[in-house]
Amino acid sequence: MSRMILARYLNPRKYRREQERLQRVAELRERDGDDCRRCRRPIRLDLPDGHDHAPLIEQIAPGAAAEPPPVDNLCLTHTRCNAAGADHTAEVQERVRRKGEAELFARRARQA
Repeated sequence: MSRMILARYLNPRKYRREQERLQRVAELRERDGDDCRRCRRPIRLDLPDGHDHAPLIEQIAPGAAAEPPPVDNLCLTHTRCNAAGADHTAEVQERVRRKGEAELFARRARQA
């Protein structure tokens, strides 16, 4: 027997979640294509979850945790691309910008 058939009867909640995830991936592929939203490289859909080049559904704007986000607020990315953008909040970006400016001013002061 196939693993999906067994999973359907042994763990129906997990099976339902997996089917919903596959449906969302299909909707996002139809809307956006097969490329990563961040790096614009093709996403390999045949790889298992957790692989660097596997698809991952990313939420664009954070919303309420209790309700599932609408498809308009989701996009497909590589697992590695999503992990790279995890700390890119406005606060972190501002801190990185200020650090770069401070290094630039320090370099100019040393040259003068």
